[in-house]
Amino acid sequence: MRNPWRGLGGLPREIWLLFTANLVNRAGMMVLPMLLIYLTRELGFTPARAGFVFSAYGITAIVIGPLAGRLADRVGPLPLMRASLLLSGTAILFYPLARTFPAVIAITCVWAAVSELFRPASLSAITGVVPPEQRKAAFAVHRLAINLGMSVGPALGGFLAAISFRYMFIVDGVTSIVAGIVLASAAWNPFESGDENAPSLIGAQRVLSPTFLVFLIGVVLSGIVFFQHEGAMPLFITKELHLSPAFYGLLFTLNTLMIVAMEVPLNMATSHWANRSTMVIAAMLFAVGFGALAFVSTPMGVIATVVVWTFGEMLLFPSMSAHMGDIVPPERRGAYMGAYSMALSAAFAVGPWLGTAIFSRFGSSTVWVTMFFVGAASAVLLSVSTPRANGALSESASGS
Repeated sequence: MRNPWRGLGGLPREIWLLFTANLVNRAGMMVLPMLLIYLTRELGFTPARAGFVFSAYGITAIVIGPLAGRLADRVGPLPLMRASLLLSGTAILFYPLARTFPAVIAITCVWAAVSELFRPASLSAITGVVPPEQRKAAFAVHRLAINLGMSVGPALGGFLAAISFRYMFIVDGVTSIVAGIVLASAAWNPFESGDENAPSLIGAQRVLSPTFLVFLIGVVLSGIVFFQHEGAMPLFITKELHLSPAFYGLLFTLNTLMIVAMEVPLNMATSHWANRSTMVIAAMLFAVGFGALAFVSTPMGVIATVVVWTFGEMLLFPSMSAHMGDIVPPERRGAYMGAYSMALSAAFAVGPWLGTAIFSRFGSSTVWVTMFFVGAASAVLLSVSTPRANGALSESASGS
């Protein structure tokens, strides 16, 4: 059988530089996962106030996404990524100086703003340095770095927090700055494709064309389903199935191990699939994986559902990013990636809240049945907003 890892050698050096920077940055990312504990234990905030700090971060991320994308088009993705890493590292180092609630809100908004500059710029940068046939693999490698780093960062953060929260902030800030220095030494050589004048599905003048809006709604709906692993799912596991928090933590380990071991080979092996087909299949795996929890009552049943939606995760996010790279006008990549980033941030802001609200009022079965239909709806929207084959657009730009 063909080795699905073999094609990685053909990825440009820029992808591996970004991989290294992401790995260093995410391995040191420990403040955000531990922030709730820090705010309540170290600063004595109430859970409500600590939750509001998270909301401030999320709202800032939603607002900054489109602005960051447009800025990436103006100054270039590489300078923006460097600035984001260096400024976010500096903000984290100064974070412990904020001791009052208004000061914490202010530094959190600054931190969120400079941190969220990175995502649209990185998506735009990856799109610009690889040809269309390598985009799924490149985005899978990008996610591999993030997941490898996040498998280390929160655990290390918990260890440092047990000694002193100050050390946690220092390590997080320094690793962000080091990642910025890695990119500061990089040269970015964009890939020049031969189809720059091909008709665009969404047009070059309007970011929020009807077709693209349908796609973004599909992204938000699929994200709402996916983020139930941080919303209703832990409540369902601990309160309804009476399983331990440790079991819930093991599910994250299973998810991460699957991604690290399988996401890159899976996307290499399916790189010839049309993005439309991949996204529809993945969205339905989300719908089935979370919807099946309505019929699950054993630990093995829960594990089986996690395996199903993890396959969806491994397919969906690289294919959505690759699809974005295929349809956007090259001179407006940042703006479109910013809108895409905003959709993901909106899903993160809405998803956990919506799932827990339905769980509290109507019970778990209603949550999972609802998520099945939301996931199925996202599959439909992603299908109708996407060309039937990569590069074969179903409508002309004039239709936008």
